[in-house]
Amino acid sequence: MLHEVEVAGRKQFPSMTGLQVLLAVAERGSTSAAAEPMSLSQSAVSKQLINLEEAIGGPAFIRTPNGMISTELGSIYIEHARTAIKAMEDAALKVSRLKPGPRVLRLQVPPIFGDRWLLPRFAQFTEAHPEIEVQFTTFVSKTQTEVPDGMVRFVVKPSDDEEGDYLFGHDIRLVSAPSYWEKIGEPASVEAASKGVMLEHPQTPFHWPFLAAFHGSPTLEARHTMRFGYYTMVIRAALAGQGMALIPQGLIAEELASGRLVNPAGIGYRSDYGYWFARPRSLPTSQSMRLFTQWINREGALARD
Repeated sequence: MLHEVEVAGRKQFPSMTGLQVLLAVAERGSTSAAAEPMSLSQSAVSKQLINLEEAIGGPAFIRTPNGMISTELGSIYIEHARTAIKAMEDAALKVSRLKPGPRVLRLQVPPIFGDRWLLPRFAQFTEAHPEIEVQFTTFVSKTQTEVPDGMVRFVVKPSDDEEGDYLFGHDIRLVSAPSYWEKIGEPASVEAASKGVMLEHPQTPFHWPFLAAFHGSPTLEARHTMRFGYYTMVIRAALAGQGMALIPQGLIAEELASGRLVNPAGIGYRSDYGYWFARPRSLPTSQSMRLFTQWINREGALARD
């Protein structure tokens, strides 16, 4: 039986954002974990979930100490939400590709890359090419069949079925706020830095052992490590002077230039991972994509300088 709510004489159904939140929570087990891939705050995700549960007539999840588990009602909507979102994503992309003139570009961008690097400089591209419409996405359902025109990936190299250009990311710097270095003493070597507190995100490759091994001291350990669930929190904690962090130079160029973050003695290492701009080989390259690729490659080269 379909659960509906009558509102002013019409039936209310869950919004598309609500359905996306439903899937994100189902896949990640909590509203906080679902927030980052949705590019929403946790409170916004919770509000969307509440609105959805009101629309479908009951709770979609049971809250447990081990995470959120879907109810029978929620499972039904989760199954059909995947189909609905796939259909709408595919339809929107197909329609955009029918538009005359320069094709709409649909780009998949990691939240940390978009927030700290791409969006602050993206106005340069839109001012130079106002006729090109760019749509950004960070959330992709498992059943999506249409692929974006381009993707920013954080990898060693793109897959064989993608054509990719390296942007930046190999240059990793050990940084913190000036107040932290004043407190522990600005280190002149990795050995001296080991007396500090490391700020890390477990799912990134930017960990102390990589730095120590790069400098020839693979058994050297940091005094203490503080781990965060999101990499954005690592950067914010470093800016707040709570410890030191390993961050790609391109993501914090402005903070380094302004002195909000300090990289003592140039301590860092070269990572095999980096940010790449990749395009599926199966898609034809439009003039709009050529222009965007040229622009982002120029900006990437500047970030490497």
